[in-house]
Amino acid sequence: MPTKKFYVTTSIAYTNAPPHLGFALESIQADVIARYQRLLDRDVFFLTGTDEHGQKVIKAAKENKKTPEKFCNELSTKFEGLKKILNLSNDDFIRTSDRKNHWPSVKKVWLELKKGGDIYKKKYRGLYCSGCEAFITKKDLIGGKCAIHQKKPESIEEENYFFRLSKYSKEIEKIIQKGDIKIISEGRKNEMLSFTKQGLEDISFSRPRKDLKWGVPVPDDDAHTIYVWADALTNYISALSYSKNSNRFKRFWPADIHCIGKDIQKFHCLIWPGILLSLGLKLPKVIFVHGFITVDGQKMSKSLGNIVDPFELVKKYGTDPVRYFLLREIPSTEDGDFTYEKFEQRYNSDLAKGLGNLVARVITMAKNSKSNPPASGPNPKQIPIAKFQKKYKKALEELKFNEALVAIWELISSCDRYIEKEKPWEGEKEKVINDLLFSIGEISALLQPFLPETAEKIQKQLKTKRSKSLFPRI
Repeated sequence: MPTKKFYVTTSIAYTNAPPHLGFALESIQADVIARYQRLLDRDVFFLTGTDEHGQKVIKAAKENKKTPEKFCNELSTKFEGLKKILNLSNDDFIRTSDRKNHWPSVKKVWLELKKGGDIYKKKYRGLYCSGCEAFITKKDLIGGKCAIHQKKPESIEEENYFFRLSKYSKEIEKIIQKGDIKIISEGRKNEMLSFTKQGLEDISFSRPRKDLKWGVPVPDDDAHTIYVWADALTNYISALSYSKNSNRFKRFWPADIHCIGKDIQKFHCLIWPGILLSLGLKLPKVIFVHGFITVDGQKMSKSLGNIVDPFELVKKYGTDPVRYFLLREIPSTEDGDFTYEKFEQRYNSDLAKGLGNLVARVITMAKNSKSNPPASGPNPKQIPIAKFQKKYKKALEELKFNEALVAIWELISSCDRYIEKEKPWEGEKEKVINDLLFSIGEISALLQPFLPETAEKIQKQLKTKRSKSLFPRI
């Protein structure tokens, strides 16, 4: 039985538009982490879901002539559908509109924050960015516009409940500086420290219910709705039944890794730790921040008409090719570009001609000989499997998915060179074929977190099962 737990989450996707390739990337990255940890014999809990409250959702629902509930139900179903088309292994899917499982934890968090003296009410006039669903300050602006959404914020005056984030500003700075919460990458960590050094300000945690009826009501004041971030961030513990202090919550919290996009890192790296400190709960261990996907050099947007639909992409090319491109071509923590030309180049050179050609050649040669996958591997001077395994493990531990895949393809290239050198089709060279069969078995094991369907197909051809046996050795 697994002895160590591992809890990994994606952010929860906002239901004002259908899934796009950026969230597909995040989901696949988290899936690789979850699958790898299972191979290390960890007790894994992998969570994803949808964030369904807020003004953007109300606006989008209205534009589509639907109620927010009906609109969210339809979109949430699409996001849940990513599990099948992307072959995700998530254990749960949380919805913030779920009154049975999510709302009780949100209300408990609110009451605990208030009990600790960290929720208070005041009139406030400030700059509000509808894209961020947040009040922002002048230092968040570039040229008078929100740095993320490139829109001028509106000035709003209203009475709201606030969370005393300023109370925890110095403590959050120390936590980030010491690495008690590890923020990946170092550049993202430094960005967050620059905010803490300026001093964190208290933040609005509610909106008047007359303006925001779609959301969780403030428990002791139904004239207000709990604000989207106080609601949304709680999903990571509500899915574990925090409200009931369940065995699942005791087992899996804190999160080992939160996978998020760079546009929401302030909420996760600054506000979320503040909430947890106020609640007296443990902090997440790692916050992994990925970049954006551009399309032919431009940011994906409806107005440009360049949104890439992951469902259509998988329909055209298949699940594993999509997983491979996103993990290999997009740097883990930086922005990366998608074009169909780049996709097809990667597909043809790496999957069809690289991996596919190697497996086909070796399996064909094995059928024409008496070879079987042996228990021991080839001479390291011929095919240095251990060398590439170590590079692979180091890259995965650092969440550098593209570098882990590079290590696998270096092993594939090493096998190709061995074939060209030994020419096993000339005469009786069963030892060479056995070496190659063993190597392909190891390649299939390394591929399991990344390309699970492909790994399984290779293992079926080899008539062997390689999984957990590999990982204790690297």
